Amino acid sequence: MDQGSSGMTGMTGMTGMSGTPSGGAPTGSAAADVGRAGDVMFAQMMIPHHQQAVEMADIALAKPGSSAQVRELATQIKAGQDPEIQTMRGWLQSWGAPEPTTGMSGMSGMSGQGGQGMMTQADMDALKAADGAAFDKQWVTMMTAHHQGAITMAKQVLGTTQNPQVKTLAEAVVKAQTEEIATMKTLL
Repeated sequence: MDQGSSGMTGMTGMTGMSGTPSGGAPTGSAAADVGRAGDVMFAQMMIPHHQQAVEMADIALAKPGSSAQVRELATQIKAGQDPEIQTMRGWLQSWGAPEPTTGMSGMSGMSGQGGQGMMTQADMDALKAADGAAFDKQWVTMMTAHHQGAITMAKQVLGTTQNPQVKTLAEAVVKAQTEEIATMKTLL
């Protein structure tokens, strides 16, 4: 239930927004208001979270010394998360909610509000500096923690959302990232 206490700015006043979520009209009840606010917060937090995972995937794909398994997983992560970012951006636009303003590389300040599993800029710099087997191990370890954070956020929104599209995406995040964590554990 305490999924919204992360300090995201712009969340107050979101409960009275006009318009209807795709997938159904809210009744105006407190439950619908909480669900909508949770949906907005989920998208606003998950967009930069996914952007960082894509950035990490790009780092792996640019490393000539990364293993074939890491490169394959990075390709899979990028292919899954890029379209989800676009979907969530579309939701925010249709809901009249602002997009998060933090860019992909400025994540160090997001640790308190960007959701679980976010890497600091120092983490990202260390990843970029690593090579070979050390890179693979660091990437897998970081991506596992990153995915665990996304799963937590997705499960939180599943407890409040009344929007079938949000529910479908959150369930897909849980399923795909749980499977990818299992794959990454075999690589360690």
